[in-house]
Parts: sequence; structure tokens; C-alpha cells
Amino acid sequence: MKEKLKIAGEYLDMITMHPKTPDEVKGGECFYKWYEALPYSSKKYAVTLEKAPGKDFVILNFADIQCHDGEAFCHVGEFSEETMDKLIKETHPDLITLTGDNAFDPFAYLRLIDFLESYSIPWAPVMGNADHTGLVSEFWADYRMAHAKNCLFRFGPEDMGDGNYIINITENGRLLHTLFMMDSHHEDEMQQGSYDHFYNSQIKWYEWAVKGIEKEAGRTVESSVFMHIPVPEYQNAWDSVCDSSGNLLPEYSKLPFCKMHEKNGAPLFNNGFFSLCEELGSTKNMVCGHDHKNCFSIPYRGITLTYAMKTGYGCYWERETNGGTTLSIDSLGHAHTEHHYIDPSESQVKMFMLEYYGKNLFNRHYGD
Repeated sequence: MKEKLKIAGEYLDMITMHPKTPDEVKGGECFYKWYEALPYSSKKYAVTLEKAPGKDFVILNFADIQCHDGEAFCHVGEFSEETMDKLIKETHPDLITLTGDNAFDPFAYLRLIDFLESYSIPWAPVMGNADHTGLVSEFWADYRMAHAKNCLFRFGPEDMGDGNYIINITENGRLLHTLFMMDSHHEDEMQQGSYDHFYNSQIKWYEWAVKGIEKEAGRTVESSVFMHIPVPEYQNAWDSVCDSSGNLLPEYSKLPFCKMHEKNGAPLFNNGFFSLCEELGSTKNMVCGHDHKNCFSIPYRGITLTYAMKTGYGCYWERETNGGTTLSIDSLGHAHTEHHYIDPSESQVKMFMLEYYGKNLFNRHYGD
């Protein structure tokens, strides 16, 4: 009990004492000033991770963990942590990513940060449309993540949202693959009644980076984009693998995780980002979260569009898709996507099993 009170006190200090706006940060800027004529430099504007020769570089994504404060410290959070722990032990990731809606409230955010830090694995989040809803400010969460030892989060260019940054994956110093971590914002800001997406300035920043990386490497470098809200083309991709009656084509109906059980939550407008990616030829994968009941990886016009599998049952879920998604990068820089299911019926979280399956584990006596 004393340990829990100590942690609560530390968390409360972090909530009340740590910066809530960039103006409160002493000793330098958090965001950098960007303009199109700025010379690109990976040393200055990207984080580099080295891939071990002879094995794939494994990225494990958690999507929409999304616990409230009270949930993070009860069976809801315990189940999410159990799911994540099983995934980490199963996939042995080199990097953990989070595609937004990471937590609703400040205590839940701090709990999640501590949980991820406990594995000493690099991790890289993007922000979702709900990440700001219960926080003292979205910047406060940015600041906490940016100062976590193993977190790669960077504030990125100013006036483009929270956390637009670049991760380069190299092998023996040679650049293989680039990850673009991008903030897709909230809702109703860019168009009333619609979810937001990337600003025009973000799209120009992405193009600037792709061309700058190509110039440095002397070739087009394959890349992936991690975001929370999908681009409208996700709906087109789904439609392309369905027949005229809306049923999946045979080759897709046989896949273990290929479903769209809720309306695509893409913005009502098209900002042209997908078309630009297609034109530039670098990005071959997009990974999003946002719509908890959707889960697929579908190649569409040369780019694989992936709805990452929902992690845990915070907010809402479907039991048949609880887990995570991996992106494995080989020595040629090509990426392969796979969804990893964690069966909820095998959980050892007692209150969860009682609530969802009517199984009472409280009276279980091991060794009898």
C-alpha cells in the first residue's frame, strides 16, 4: 500500500509540476522551425536504429490501448498489460510503436509509460484524436514521453501538431528503411463534422524528408508511415477486395484477420497524401489505428494499407481481434506485415475472466 501511495504521489507531482505548454520549457525550444528550403540532414532530423545482420528488424505495434485513469489500475489495464506482455515475449521486437489513442487521462498515461519503459526496448508513439481529451494538455504527454529513457518521440516541426518525426533503420550503417511518425490530429478543426488528418505543411515536410533521404542515400529508400486516423483510400482498398455484394473475395476471406466491422473513420475530405506517396515511390506501408473493429493489411496501388489490431479492451473492442501487429523489415529494406492474436479466453486476469466469461479464478488453488 505504501508503494502504491508513493507512486501516486510521484505521478501527481509529474501532473502538476511538469510543463503543460512549450513556453514553460526552459533551456531551449521543443519544436524546430521548418521551411521547404531547409537542407535535410538525417543526423539532425532523424533517429537511427541499427538492424542486426541476418535477422529481420521487428516492429511491434500497439493500437488504441485507451484506458481511463481508473481503468489503468484495475482489470481493464491489467488485461491490456497482459496482452502487451504476451506480444512482446512472442515477437521479441526491436522497436515498439503505438498508433495513437494511447490513454485518455494523465495517470493512465504515466502508467503506460512506466510499463513500456520496464522492457528497455525503444518505443515510438504517435498521437491520436482522443489522446488530449482527459489530459492537462497534449503537450504535457509529449513532454513526458520525450523524456522517457527508451522513448524515441520527438516534438518535430512547429505548427504541425504533436510529434512528427523520422526513424531511420540501418544495417552496417547502410540505410534500409525509414519510418515516418505523423500526427493526424483530432476532429472538426479542418472540416466540421469530420475527423482531421495531416496539414498541408505536414505533407510538404514529408515530401521534403523523402527527397532529402533519397539524396543522401543515392536511391529511393523504402518507408512506412505510422498514423492514427486512416487516409480515405483505406475504404477503396477494402472495396477492391470485395465482390459486388460486398463479400470478401476468396483469397481474402481465407485470411485469419481481414475484417471491416465498423465505418471507416477517415476524414470526409482527401488531402492528397496517399497520391503523393504513390508519386514519390518511397512509402510502401501505412499503418493506422482509430477504428477498433477494423483489422486488415491490403495492398492497394503499390502501398499496403494496414489497420493495426486493437490492443486490449479499453474504450471498445471485439474479442476476436485482440493483440498487435508486426512490421518485419528484411536486409533489403522490404517490410512484411502480420497480425498477432492474443486469445482473451486464456487470460489470467481474474476480474476480466469473471466479467466476460463467467469464470471464477479467485478460488483456484494451484497444486491441488
